[in-house]
Amino acid sequence: MPVQMLVRLVGSLLLLGFVSAAWGHDISAENAEFVMGLSGAAPGPFLYLGAKHMFTGYDHLLFLLGVIFFLYRPRDIILYVTLFTVGHSITLLLGVLLGWQVNGHLVDAIIGLSIVYKAFENIKGFEAFLPWRLNTQAAVFIFGLCHGLGLATKLQDSVQDGDGLLTNLLSFNIGVELGQLCALAAILLVLSSWRSRPSFQRQAFAVNTLLMCAGFVLFGYQITGFLLV
Repeated sequence: MPVQMLVRLVGSLLLLGFVSAAWGHDISAENAEFVMGLSGAAPGPFLYLGAKHMFTGYDHLLFLLGVIFFLYRPRDIILYVTLFTVGHSITLLLGVLLGWQVNGHLVDAIIGLSIVYKAFENIKGFEAFLPWRLNTQAAVFIFGLCHGLGLATKLQDSVQDGDGLLTNLLSFNIGVELGQLCALAAILLVLSSWRSRPSFQRQAFAVNTLLMCAGFVLFGYQITGFLLV
């Protein structure tokens, strides 16, 4: 059943985080060594690495799942994914080019909270506690900035300054977005099938609660790492 597939997806993405060496939007040691061995413009390898990063970026995928969970119209999906993509791209590119350095644990903790925020909004949690409506579009864009900044901080240790830097960064970012489109298409196929079932609304609450718990786990792990560093 589609709901079971989504539950497995959330669980698998969270398990991937537990077995990941750096727990987050990171570059593996093998990939980092490969990148540092490149000189000049290398659009092909960076395009591949960007797409690979997207498919192992469990926090990124969990947030996207929350964003599109209750979006039915194609134009709404395009709008929210574009806002997230623009925010992610801005801080990824500027963060590396300008040498912005932030604590990786702190940024990844915020990313965990972004998952909590979207899942809580999906179950109408804010409507029960706040007298005003939050601007979801602005929130998705701001969290997109956080996602890109986290990756930019870690990518700086791998990429080399000089000729080809901008080309490589653009190629990496394009790879990330291509990977995102592929992952998004798969998630939408599952959601579309599930939404046609009468049990969707009842099961949707449980899945978003699981999604929110996953975000809290990521947040707690990263905050612990931040405090212990």
